[in-house]
Amino acid sequence: MAGRKPQRRREFGTVRRLPSGRWQARYIGPDGQRYTAPETFETKSDAQDWLNLVRADIERNTWRNPDAGALNFGKYALRWMEERGLAATTVDRYGGLLRGHILPTFGGKDLDEITPPSVRTWRAERLKTTGPTTVAKSYRLLKGILQTAVDDDLLRTNPCRIKGAGKEEADERPTATIAQVFDLADAMGPRWRLMVLLGAFASLRPEELAELRRHSVDLDECSLRITQASPELTNGRRVTGDPKSRAGKRTVYLPDFLLPELRRHLQWFAEKERDGLIFVGEKGAPFRRSTFGRKWRKARTKVGMPDNFRFYDLRHTGNTLAADTGAKLKDLMVRAGQSSERAQLIYQHSTAKHQRKLARGIDAEVRQQLRQADVEGMPAAEA
Repeated sequence: MAGRKPQRRREFGTVRRLPSGRWQARYIGPDGQRYTAPETFETKSDAQDWLNLVRADIERNTWRNPDAGALNFGKYALRWMEERGLAATTVDRYGGLLRGHILPTFGGKDLDEITPPSVRTWRAERLKTTGPTTVAKSYRLLKGILQTAVDDDLLRTNPCRIKGAGKEEADERPTATIAQVFDLADAMGPRWRLMVLLGAFASLRPEELAELRRHSVDLDECSLRITQASPELTNGRRVTGDPKSRAGKRTVYLPDFLLPELRRHLQWFAEKERDGLIFVGEKGAPFRRSTFGRKWRKARTKVGMPDNFRFYDLRHTGNTLAADTGAKLKDLMVRAGQSSERAQLIYQHSTAKHQRKLARGIDAEVRQQLRQADVEGMPAAEA
């Protein structure tokens, strides 16, 4: 009795010859839908080899719907932002990068049409017209969006593969001397004088100063309690909420020389209610970046500071002074309201005692430099 012939393994998919003479491959995917190879083949064997590779992907559970990436990048990017629960300031920043630098090139493409060469070309073109810091931020955002598409099984790999392209190489920011800080404060006038001094000698951010209120001030301790911030978006809308990071909620102890300045400002310019704002404009309106910016640019020019010196750069003066007192890293980061996962472990034990000592060190250094400046400015006979 003849043995039974071994059953032939059923062929996966189908191949057919087209009128052109080339071969087409088709198959039924795990989702029950029919799919056609994205290209035709010169021989039947080539078409069958392609089907065998697809079958292997299915058996290894690595098969991906070949049409999954046929989603418009622009729509996907906007949905990406909506679904991440980003802070209003982050949405504002990302929206600007998308509109100004990413969507003009990729907004009309599908996800699977964005390739490594197209990303390289886009970055090279951006670098010709935009600063490297902005390009790095735009690249990181593009890479983040496309990585989520990979995680969503819409793309096999991330086309953003340029080593170091997301790293910012920002120029070192200018730092004002103590004398320049006081010159800027004088040039800004009495109403905004304290804001300049606190920006420098308390290392406060503009958005923290904008939301500073009377109940935040402790004159006996000569300190400020920072609990909220009011950053201003590019459309002019203010968004009040928690500070930039968890470490932003902090008590900042002030050098003693600021106490008279603080008392005078509270008496002359701050709103009178207990929760009244510390800094308001001439007409009683809250701090506005546009109005303040015009005054700042005039003061900067008057003092002779470089055009790229920003109000935010005043923090460098305060941070440098604090470091020069010999304070530990954990104390410096608490004072500046800086945070990261690693930094949390470093400065979580910083105490009020350390912070008062740091403030006294700044006070002594500023007073010494001011006395020295007064002596150097005196006529020889008086000295």
